[in-house]
Amino acid sequence: MYLGFYPETIGWQKIAWIGTLLTDTALVWHLHQYRKLRENDTWANYSAAIRAEYRNEREAADAQLKLGQLKYQGSIRAYLTEFRALNIVIRATGEALREKIDLAMPYAVLDMRFAHYLEDFADDKGFLQATHQAGLQVEKKKALRQTQEAARPTGNIRTEEKKKKEKKRNPPVEKPDNVSKNPKAGDEFAKSGSWGSYKAALKGNPCTERTELRQKGCHCCGRMEQHSHKCYVRTTINGTELPQAPWMVSAGNKRQREEEEDQAPQAKTQKVSAAEAMDAEPTIQKRLWEEEDF
Repeated sequence: MYLGFYPETIGWQKIAWIGTLLTDTALVWHLHQYRKLRENDTWANYSAAIRAEYRNEREAADAQLKLGQLKYQGSIRAYLTEFRALNIVIRATGEALREKIDLAMPYAVLDMRFAHYLEDFADDKGFLQATHQAGLQVEKKKALRQTQEAARPTGNIRTEEKKKKEKKRNPPVEKPDNVSKNPKAGDEFAKSGSWGSYKAALKGNPCTERTELRQKGCHCCGRMEQHSHKCYVRTTINGTELPQAPWMVSAGNKRQREEEEDQAPQAKTQKVSAAEAMDAEPTIQKRLWEEEDF
């Protein structure tokens, strides 16, 4: 690049000036080249010889490896800049160049390019320009979307309205107070208040409704406020009967026992007359007769 500013410099002057910059083994090579050819050496021959002598044999292989690992990281300009720097060594063109770039691009950039450029590209320059423009458009759309989301109020209004309508259409089932209080001793499900596993919760659910129910809420009954492993309702939102939860059975048995105890007739206290009481208490009766005789 420096010698390009001095076009009047002749060949042997360029060779001599380069020789003054070299050291160590490079200087030894330069002196050998000079003694061998002297004034017969040309700048074209000398520059080609020094490039061949000190060519990095691993440079092309390293560049090929780096180019295969190079991926689009959100900036199309940064990617193409690094790609061109590595491709100077590899010199990929045509289909090889386009394949490497397409494999590194996300689907959004490829879709944008195919939507705007329907015909095949005549050369690599047109292909690189189209990919660059497509990447810029995708990045602009992404930045605009982030700005809009940041400007929106907290929470999604449509989602909240949808939840309210769903709750109104399928009101939550109130869980009895005695489900989790004082569970039956030794009842594992009553203590935990759950089915124990996701598979056990879905065991009694018909297969034909599972896909529909998963999209609405609980995978067992379809209600949004329910959790599958703690679902205790007896019917789905479509009216299909479900098996009763084991901890509900335990709570129901206890409630039934309490009701039976409340309804059981209590033993009546037998009334005893005064005479019978006196017969039952001979000591008292004797004392009364003694007082009368006195």
